[in-house]
Amino acid sequence: MRQVKVGGVTVGGKDLVLIAGPCAVESEEITFAAAEAVARARDKYKIPVIFKSSYKKANRLSGDSFSTIGIGKALSILQDVKRRYSLPILTDVHNIDEIEAAIEVADCLQIPAFLCRQTELVVAAAKTMLPVNIKKGQFLAPEDMQPIAEKVIAAGNNNVMLTERGTSFGYRDLVVDFRGLVIMAGFGYPIIFDATHSVQKPGASGGTSGGDPRFIVPLARAAVAVGVNAIFVETHPDPKNALSDKDCQLPTTELNNLVENILGL
Repeated sequence: MRQVKVGGVTVGGKDLVLIAGPCAVESEEITFAAAEAVARARDKYKIPVIFKSSYKKANRLSGDSFSTIGIGKALSILQDVKRRYSLPILTDVHNIDEIEAAIEVADCLQIPAFLCRQTELVVAAAKTMLPVNIKKGQFLAPEDMQPIAEKVIAAGNNNVMLTERGTSFGYRDLVVDFRGLVIMAGFGYPIIFDATHSVQKPGASGGTSGGDPRFIVPLARAAVAVGVNAIFVETHPDPKNALSDKDCQLPTTELNNLVENILGL
């Protein structure tokens, strides 16, 4: 198993890693509140943590859905989180033109699931030499992720991770096939389980995605039992009023419970 260093955090080593933060940078207040909760969990449970939030949400079903408060403003907030809470930053990139700005802040670039087959984007992210986390498309078999990961390796970057986030199951639903975690681990890259997007119900809330957060903790526990290297969870101080993925983000008040469950405390 390769080990990937994200800031000061090693993914693929002996410690389970938590990747957590709000789906999108909505405001300084909400981002800092989430970062405070994530940092507290890190310090209380001595679990290595990477902060995740998107400066922009590009894959929207409706043109009326929230996208960004402004890329520059959002990245500035993430930079402040990094400095204030000593948290490495993981964030999505959606096209090649965004990468130059993102790498000024990010410690890891994430390829969104819907974009995982976009070769030019994956290669451009790889050429930054930052770690690249590739989310498995909802429409792909786990075996399909091996040649995608090899695009990063071929670009001269060995720092690649793969994330499971559920597979399309009919219309407006996702399921998790835990065999996929074992299959992808066999490629030799660190494997991450996204416990919040896996409970998403795409397009099920009248033009936006719904979800069932009851299953976040049980699915995370199951993934740890299978043997993943990190748990990815989007967490928000007020999910019901979140501007993105409000139906499948974990309240920050429940973050400690999740950490205790994945650590078996």
